[in-house]
Amino acid sequence: MKQISILTFIMSCFVFTVYGQNIKGHVVNELNQPLEAAYIYNQNSESHAHTSENGVFVITNTKLGDTLRIGLLGYKTRFILLESADNFQIILEEKAFQLDEMMITEELNTVSTISRLDLNVTPVNSSQEVLRKVPGLFIGQHAGGGKAEQIFLRGFDIDHGTDISLSVDGMPVNMVSHAHGQGYSDLHFVIPETVNKIDFGKGGYYAQEGDFNTAGYVNFKTKDYLKDSEISFSAGQFNSLRTVGLFNLLENTTNQNAYVAMEYIATDGPYDSPQNFNRLNLFGKYVMFSPENDKLTLTASHFTSRWDASGQIPQREVDNGNISRFGAIDDTEGGQTERTNLNVTFDKYINDRTTLTSNAFYSHYAFELYSNFTFFLEDPVNGDQIFQKEDRQIFGANTAISHTTFLGDTELKLTTGLGLRHDIADDIELSRTLNRRTTLENIQLGDINQTNIDAFVNAEFEFGRFKVAPALRLDYFKFMYNDALQTDYQTLSETKTIISPKLNFYYNAQDNLQLYLKSGLGFHSNDTRVVVANGGEDILPRSYGADLGTVWKPFPKLVVNSALWYLFLEQEFVYVGDAGIVEPSGKTRRYGLDLGLRYQLTDWLFLDTDATLTNARSVDDPEGENYIPLAPDFTLVGGLSVDDLNGFSGGLRFRYLDDRAANEDNSIVAEGYMVTDFNVNYSLQNITFGIAIENLFDVDWNETQFATESRLQNEAQSVEEIHFTPGTPFFLKGTVSYRF
Repeated sequence: MKQISILTFIMSCFVFTVYGQNIKGHVVNELNQPLEAAYIYNQNSESHAHTSENGVFVITNTKLGDTLRIGLLGYKTRFILLESADNFQIILEEKAFQLDEMMITEELNTVSTISRLDLNVTPVNSSQEVLRKVPGLFIGQHAGGGKAEQIFLRGFDIDHGTDISLSVDGMPVNMVSHAHGQGYSDLHFVIPETVNKIDFGKGGYYAQEGDFNTAGYVNFKTKDYLKDSEISFSAGQFNSLRTVGLFNLLENTTNQNAYVAMEYIATDGPYDSPQNFNRLNLFGKYVMFSPENDKLTLTASHFTSRWDASGQIPQREVDNGNISRFGAIDDTEGGQTERTNLNVTFDKYINDRTTLTSNAFYSHYAFELYSNFTFFLEDPVNGDQIFQKEDRQIFGANTAISHTTFLGDTELKLTTGLGLRHDIADDIELSRTLNRRTTLENIQLGDINQTNIDAFVNAEFEFGRFKVAPALRLDYFKFMYNDALQTDYQTLSETKTIISPKLNFYYNAQDNLQLYLKSGLGFHSNDTRVVVANGGEDILPRSYGADLGTVWKPFPKLVVNSALWYLFLEQEFVYVGDAGIVEPSGKTRRYGLDLGLRYQLTDWLFLDTDATLTNARSVDDPEGENYIPLAPDFTLVGGLSVDDLNGFSGGLRFRYLDDRAANEDNSIVAEGYMVTDFNVNYSLQNITFGIAIENLFDVDWNETQFATESRLQNEAQSVEEIHFTPGTPFFLKGTVSYRF
C-alpha cells in the first residue's frame, strides 16, 4: 500500500496543520481522550516536543517528508511519515507498561512518570494510600480516622501540613490559621479511585508553589473521564465496610466527559471503645473540549465525616495492665468535619507558542474536634479535654501563561502566573470542655481574615542537553484578627511581603542518565494570631535548600533515582493550636540522602523500593540536646507488585520507620516499626474479587507517638513519657467490584 493510502486510511483520526516549519498536532487515546506528556521526535531534524494537557503539540524545524516518532509510556509507539499539509490527530493504542521503553531524555517529568507507573501497577483504594505514593512520605492517624493525618517528610514532623503544600486540581488543601494547627490538610474529601496523577517535588524549588512549600509539595489531579462505570463493596473486621460507585454520565459523547463518584465508609476500628466512624463522599466532574482544543473543567464535591476516638494513651498504663493497647483514658474524644468544593478550570490554546491555564475555586469548611492529651494535668477535677472549632470559606483563583520562543538557537519557555487566596474563618474557638457537652472556659475565640496574593515568573533555557531554569516568586500577605473575648471591638492586622528566588539545572549526560541541581528559597506562613501577637516580626520563616540528584537507567528495565539534599529553616514562631500558645522553635538544619528504584522483573512483576536517610538538628541548642522531636532519620518502603497475570493482580508491600528521638535530648525514644500489607485480586470478565490484609504478620506497632507530660486522676505527680496511638493489628477485608 502506498504511503498516501496509509495517510488516507488514518485521516479520520489524525489532524495536523503546517505553519512554515512548525507542525501542530493532537494526540489522543483509543477513547478519543487527549494524552498529556506524549513525546514527539523528528527523526530527520532531531527536534522534539511534548503534548500539553489538552493533547496538543507544536514541533519546530519540521517539513513534509520527515518522519515523526510519537511515544508515551504505557502506549504503543507510532511512526508517522509527513506527506500532507492536512490536519493531524494521532491515536495511540494503550498497552501494558514496559520500563525498557522509558527514555529518560524523552520524559517531561521523570518523577511524574514514575508516580504514574506506581499508580498503574499498585492502585490506591484509601486516602492514606494516596499520600503514601510520595516516596519517603510517612503518615500517622491519631484521632479515630476522621482527623487529618500527621505527615513526616525529609526530617520534618510536618504535623498536619505545616511544611508541605498540598493541592487537588489546582485547589489548595492546606488550611491557613486553622483551629487545630497551621497548614492543616484534610485530604479525606478525595475519593482514591478518581485520582489520575500525582505530581510531587521535594524542597522549595518550584516557582508555582508558594506557602508551605519547604519540605515539598504534592499536587493530585483527578481523572477527566472514566473508562468504565464501576460499583464496589468491601467488608472487613471491626465492623468495617466501604462502598464506592463511579458512573459515566456521557458515554460516547464527542468532546465531552462527565461522571460522578460516591463513597461511604464506616468502621468501629480495633479499639475497646468503638470509633463509630463514618464518612460520605460525593464528587462530580464535567470536561468539555472546544474545536480549538480549549478545555473547560467543572468539578464539585462534598464530604462529611464524624467519629469517636480513644486518643493517645500513656505507655505506663499499658505496661501496668490497667488498659490494653487499644484501650483509652478518655474515650469521649472525637469530632466531625465537612467540606464542600467548587472548582472551574479553563485551559486556552492561544496560538502555537502560547497557552493559558486558569482556575477559580470556592470551599466551605466546618470543623469540630474534642481532644484530651494530658488527662488531669491542668484540671484535676474536670480533666483537660479541649474543644476546637471553626467555620471557614475560601475564595481563590490562579492563572498562568506559558510562551515558547527562541533566543538565537536557544529555546526559551517563559511561564508567568498570578494567584489569589482569601480565607474567612469565623468563630475560631479553643475552649476547655467536659464530656463533649459542657464548656468550662473559652481560651480563644475570634474571626480571621487572611489574604495571599502571589506572582511568579519561571524561565527554562534549553542548550541541547543542558537546561537552566531560573525563577522568582513574590507573595503578599494580609493578616486580620478580631478577638471576640476582648471587651472592645478591635481589628488587629499586619501585612508582609516575601520574595523567593529559585535556580535549577538539568543535564542529560546520556540518553539513560539525567543529572540535576535544584536550589531555592521557600517559606511557610504562620498563624494569624501569631502574626498579630508578634507585630509582624519573624512570621514568614524562610527555608534555604538544595538538591543534587540523578535519574539513571543502568539497565533497560531498571530506573534508579537518587538525591543528596540540604535544608536550613529560619527562626519561626509556631502556634500550638492545642494550647493556644506561641512557641519559638529556633533555627534548624536538615540534610540527607534519598534513593529509589523501580525494576521490572517480567512483563507482569514489578519491584520498587524507596529509602531515605536524614540528619535533622536544631542549630541553636547544644550538642546532645538539639534533636528535633519525632524527625525520622531512616525510612524504607517497597514491595513486589503483580500487574495483570492471567486476570490476577496484587502485591506484597512493607514500610519501615526507624527509632527516633521523641524529645530534644533523645532521652525518650519513639519506637520504630515495620508493617507488611498484602492484597490479591482476580478479574473475571467485568467482575473483580479482592482480598486485602493490613499488618499481615500482626505486629504491635505505634502509628503515632509523642513525648507528653500527663497526669492521671489517681496520680499525685505528672509523668513525661511516650503517649501513643496503636497501629492497626491484623486486618482482613474482602472486595467485590463490577464494571459496566
